[in-house]
Amino acid sequence: MPTYRTMMIREGFNEEELCLNLDLLTERRELAAIGEARYKTKLEQYYNKKVRLTSFKPGKFVFRRNEASRVEDQGKLGPKWEGPYRVTEAYQNGSYKLQTMEDTEVPRTWHAINLRKYYL
Repeated sequence: MPTYRTMMIREGFNEEELCLNLDLLTERRELAAIGEARYKTKLEQYYNKKVRLTSFKPGKFVFRRNEASRVEDQGKLGPKWEGPYRVTEAYQNGSYKLQTMEDTEVPRTWHAINLRKYYL
């Protein structure tokens, strides 16, 4: 028994509709990419609104994060910060060269995320 759907189908018209759907598909993809970019920029603006930048000048004293130095003998109940250290050099990318209070260089640079200001 033929149905309305099978009776109304035309082969040539169907091919045109499929091509039109493919053309509209690329347009929908472009609209989705634009919406995604808009969402990412709004999310970035929201995040950057709450971020506070920290910078240290040479000669200032800082604490460094204990987890970053990979000391594991104290476990989770040990101190979270160690120091104080003196900043000797500040680099453009937010990393700093540190020195102990006994004037010995710390072997590597430390990023500002792993440092906290020491108040005298």
